[in-house]
Amino acid sequence: MHPEAPDAAAQVLADASRRRFVVTTLASGFALSVQPIEAQSLITTGTAGITAGEVKIPAADGFIPAYRAQPNSGDKLPTVLVVQEIFGVHEHIKDVCRRFAQLGYLAIAPELYARQGDPTQYKEIKDLFENVVSKVPDAQVMADLDATASWAAANGGDPGRLAVTGFCWGGRITWLYAAHSPRVKAGAAWYGALVRPGTALTPKHPIDLVDELKAPVLGLYGAADSGIPNDTVEQMRAKLAASKNPAANASEIVLYPDTPHGFHADYRPSYREKQANDGWVRLQDWFTRNGV
Repeated sequence: MHPEAPDAAAQVLADASRRRFVVTTLASGFALSVQPIEAQSLITTGTAGITAGEVKIPAADGFIPAYRAQPNSGDKLPTVLVVQEIFGVHEHIKDVCRRFAQLGYLAIAPELYARQGDPTQYKEIKDLFENVVSKVPDAQVMADLDATASWAAANGGDPGRLAVTGFCWGGRITWLYAAHSPRVKAGAAWYGALVRPGTALTPKHPIDLVDELKAPVLGLYGAADSGIPNDTVEQMRAKLAASKNPAANASEIVLYPDTPHGFHADYRPSYREKQANDGWVRLQDWFTRNGV
């Protein structure tokens, strides 16, 4: 890591705190960079029996928009933080929250780019990354997820039964948050990067945090993922197994053969129904086994 990285990250956080939030309300639909949508496989979960919609999460420097879904009745609900893909909190992420709510969870997805920009407006992924994603510090994300967990605990969630799951960009964040928060009981990371060089804003990656995991993580990966080489998955497996940290030893990684990145994303051509369904069942079992 660059020796000036902590100061650089602190400066970005300070700069962010002086700016108004760019995103104050969640967009509808999908990001322009994922058009056209594969409508024939798109899953749409209804709202019968649940409360679903936008809420505001108070943070130190303002309010973060988030999508929340939970059963209409009940208190002290098991809670899941749902971490967005690189494309932000769009309709697929909202639907994942509703799927959890139909299973009895309070699920909430905060817009973690709220200070940096609106990810739905970019037509090209490279532009989205350069203008928004690359400017988001991990420290900011951890603080915003802490704030989201606190909001959930005050609004029907059980602080003793907290899980985190995320996809792509959010898959990496899932590993990081499981190493950051002592409140998390379980994580499920969908095809999040494991091994990368550190930067000022992203100083550590999952493989660097194995010994710091505070909850076991289920990793769900595709063997045909061109962005996450199989050898990095095997490096992570080996480090988890060799660690003296019980949460690391209890973690597991599933590597699906002949499966691309984004296999859970039913609105994209990368969707693989069999693997997505298998991962979803594994996730539910994982959360239950770990007390969520």
